[in-house]
Amino acid sequence: MTPIGDSKSPYTGLIHRNDAALKAWLARRPAETALEPDLPIIDPHHHFWDTPHRGTYFLPDLLADIGGGHKIVSTVFMECQAMYRKHGPAEMAPVGEVEFVNGIAAMSASGHYGPCRVAEAIIGYADLRLGSRVREVLQAEIAAGNGRFRGIRMGVAWDGDLSVGKYASRTVPPQLVHDPVFRQGFAELAKLGLTFESWQYHPQLSGAIDLARAFPDTTIVLDHVGGVLGVGSYSGRRQEILQTWRKDIQELAKCPNVNVKLGGCGMTSFGFEFIDRDVPPGSDDLAAAWRQYIEPCIEAFGADRCMFESNFPPDKQSGGYTELWNAFKRIASGASATEKRALFSGTAARVYGMIPP
Repeated sequence: MTPIGDSKSPYTGLIHRNDAALKAWLARRPAETALEPDLPIIDPHHHFWDTPHRGTYFLPDLLADIGGGHKIVSTVFMECQAMYRKHGPAEMAPVGEVEFVNGIAAMSASGHYGPCRVAEAIIGYADLRLGSRVREVLQAEIAAGNGRFRGIRMGVAWDGDLSVGKYASRTVPPQLVHDPVFRQGFAELAKLGLTFESWQYHPQLSGAIDLARAFPDTTIVLDHVGGVLGVGSYSGRRQEILQTWRKDIQELAKCPNVNVKLGGCGMTSFGFEFIDRDVPPGSDDLAAAWRQYIEPCIEAFGADRCMFESNFPPDKQSGGYTELWNAFKRIASGASATEKRALFSGTAARVYGMIPP
């Protein structure tokens, strides 16, 4: 294997290639032609950022990725600690991220950058450990979003294996979803018509189930097929983990307020090690690896509660944007036209209140 400029990211804790090295790596495989190019897609999960460690991923970078032939009609921005306010109360700092992304969304809405409605919906961050006081933060983000703000993600990913804990974006205590003050803050979401993105590791899915049952009126989106781990103490245990994960997914699917995002498998925390290859994988390789997580989710939740996601740029560590969506289309090749419409755009449009294709 030939290593290429690896560095560690404070956002994910993952090993990733810097911008230039990543482009060089992806260029080693000729870009694929987009399958089913007329199928409308809402990409419900991507980021924007600019840091020394993560590099830069702004509107031109996303447009370059989505320009590979798939029909991306709109997107949802996902919080990533970008452009927080430097001044003012600490709890209000995340409002800066919503302001930042709303500016990008306004640029896109001009039509000057193409037909895709980039960041048509925005998911921000607010610290639910503020309890009921978080309402002030949420109201400020609603105002900053100019009609685009839809909810928050507050990652609760934690694991006793310290080598795994580094993959989380924030340091949080274990069992945070059971904290009464956290739940007091969580209760404010439904009152304001906001969603919650559930980002945790697979051993924590029982907590997600309990939270969904306790707040049946809050729309919850399970990120990245439940955050399956394949690194650290979980390495080499894929089939064993799949058995317990499937049971949790089936139990979580009994909660009608929960939807699931099909993606995130390109993160190195899943343990597929595509990043170590000299040449990036093609969509057939990606589909073969990811099918074992995506198909059980569709079977449990149904197409109407599942949505494919790019999770770019983190998932770029396993391949290109065109290849990623080709992989999803390969996995969904046996689905009906109605099911495909839900998986690739309909579910996202419903959950995030977006314009359906």
